Amino acid sequence: MKEYKRTLVTAALPYANGPLHIGHLAGAYIPSDIYVRYLRLKKKEVLFIGGSDEHGVPITIRAKKEGVTPKDVIDRFHYQMKETFKGMGISYDIYGRTSSETHEKLASDFFRKLYDNGKFIQKTSEQYYDPEAKMFLADRYITGECPHCHNEKAYGDQCEKCGTSLSPTDLINPVSTVTGCKPVMKETTHWYLPLEQYQEWLEKWILEGHKEWRPNVYGQCKSWLDMGLQPRAVSRDLDWGIPVPVEGAEGKVLYVWFDAPIGYISNTKELCDAHPEKGSWETWWKDQDTRLVHFIGKDNIVFHCIVFPSMLKAEGSYILPDNVPSNEFLNLEDDKISTSRNWAVWVHEYLEDFPGKADVMRYVLTANAPETKDNNFTWKDFQARNNNELVAVYGNFVNRALVLTQKYFNGSVPERGELTDYDNETLKEFADVKQNLENLLENFKFREAQKEAMNLARIGNKYLADTEPWKLAKTDMKRVETILNIALQLVANLAIAFEPFLPFSSEKLRGMIGLETFDWNQLGSIDLLAAGHVMAKPELLFEKIEDDAIEAQIQKLLKSKEENEKKAAAEKPANPIKANIEFPEFEKLDIRVGTVLECQKVPKADKLLQFKIDDGLGGRTILSGIAAYYKPEELVGKQVCFIANLAPRKIRGIESQGMILSALDADGKLAVTTVEKQVKPGSEVC
Repeated sequence: MKEYKRTLVTAALPYANGPLHIGHLAGAYIPSDIYVRYLRLKKKEVLFIGGSDEHGVPITIRAKKEGVTPKDVIDRFHYQMKETFKGMGISYDIYGRTSSETHEKLASDFFRKLYDNGKFIQKTSEQYYDPEAKMFLADRYITGECPHCHNEKAYGDQCEKCGTSLSPTDLINPVSTVTGCKPVMKETTHWYLPLEQYQEWLEKWILEGHKEWRPNVYGQCKSWLDMGLQPRAVSRDLDWGIPVPVEGAEGKVLYVWFDAPIGYISNTKELCDAHPEKGSWETWWKDQDTRLVHFIGKDNIVFHCIVFPSMLKAEGSYILPDNVPSNEFLNLEDDKISTSRNWAVWVHEYLEDFPGKADVMRYVLTANAPETKDNNFTWKDFQARNNNELVAVYGNFVNRALVLTQKYFNGSVPERGELTDYDNETLKEFADVKQNLENLLENFKFREAQKEAMNLARIGNKYLADTEPWKLAKTDMKRVETILNIALQLVANLAIAFEPFLPFSSEKLRGMIGLETFDWNQLGSIDLLAAGHVMAKPELLFEKIEDDAIEAQIQKLLKSKEENEKKAAAEKPANPIKANIEFPEFEKLDIRVGTVLECQKVPKADKLLQFKIDDGLGGRTILSGIAAYYKPEELVGKQVCFIANLAPRKIRGIESQGMILSALDADGKLAVTTVEKQVKPGSEVC
């Protein structure tokens, strides 16, 4: 593997039309931060680049819905996301934005160079146009019926119900979301990057040259290449974005997928222009001794591995990514995270609800990192990992070691005497921790790496439990000195080992033990704290999370789910009216009102209730499948409508003499049909 002088790390630019959720953190931001913190600990030259992606259609849709400008939307979410990242300890060197002047100029220049060098092709095609709004419609401005699952509110680029990728022309009965009218096809001209021209080069560069990439990344790239690449538009008819810098391109902007990845470059330029000591931005992007690593989620693989590299190759002077570690998706409580359904744990809300516990979320998301397949987050697991691992293992060991040192030696690191065989066995167990962690971190196996760091705490816990220095204090203080010296060296090692994963906790721990200067090369040393070194008064590193805090989060999700179901039901249109019938056919039905005298569940039939009805004619028994919606006692005394002349039939051995009428709600719920005022049993409905 080539040795590089420096490493440039980017994390996918989050889209500035909504807040961050834990799926974003698990996908790209915590993994990239772990890696960058590790490189900094090794005293490597590294830059960590992030920023907001601020152009494109979803932002204009949100702005239109809220009655504000796109600038209002991006400003709000850019600053919110910036603060959220800070609160979670994501240690960017810069968190920029694609609405900056630096970005607009660099992206325009990038496009213009490719344009001048004949790297684009120009194509005229028919696209949907809103004749009332007098504008071409981006895919997200068109809704219609999905041809696959028949969801009536599918978008022109994807059906969010079944997840199928679509084109606007795939939709059945397409409608413009701008005016509600039916769009028409109209010719428009755009510029395209002919990806097929880079097919052979990409096959060699990826399929032959980067077999070390994660299987999900390599596999998705191979799938795209096997299908054969097609030209991809680099411009759009839109009034929000970077204008296409070509004469005659009025009303057209750079397509957001072309504009956004250039944000990595422009943000680096902005950083280096403001901090010349960090070097030239061109050194970071054009010097072959720079290693470029993109951290992304799996929905961005094609852009970072095929499209953006093709853009860089077409331009000719830029380096290419050496690795693109992409995670799979994180689910929430066994369901797909959905911003539209509000099925998410919003990170800014988490930081408010659990102050001082950013590291707990970092730990849990890394422990459940979807590195090779989709994984799941649950609040119960979050609580268990905090209480059973961070508190009971890591925190417990640190607390015992520091409290015992405070008790017996006034917080001063004791001398280390002669080591026993057991001491040497313990030290041997963690002698390889540095090499093991390095191997895992270098290969982007952060979940296993964090587990390895926690094993160091387990070793320390077992050592104190086995040696029992609190008992030896009565008879052999020399031995206690040695035991606690070793325990404190392990504690100091934990502060280093966990620094990439739990930066806030490591900083707190280093403050308690007075480890002011440290680096990765010290990991594994048993001489990190000198005898006589005085430590601060110990505090708890972690605290238990109680059931009520977890229950509140679960209830928040359930409430959100209930509200969405109500909203979906309210928006769902009524079922189509059945075919017309003649009045004499209707007259055949004898619909009456009866009073419920008795109601009970039918044994071994979950859906059935058995009614005894006063029908004004001596009474009758009717069975109805509404047990899921009512308790029997709720219906006793009610007056219900029923069909009196329906032929009797036996159900579960009971003869049902009619049918109780119910209303079927849009969400599938049933409600019995009653009368507004009390009437005499047997009254006819007419």
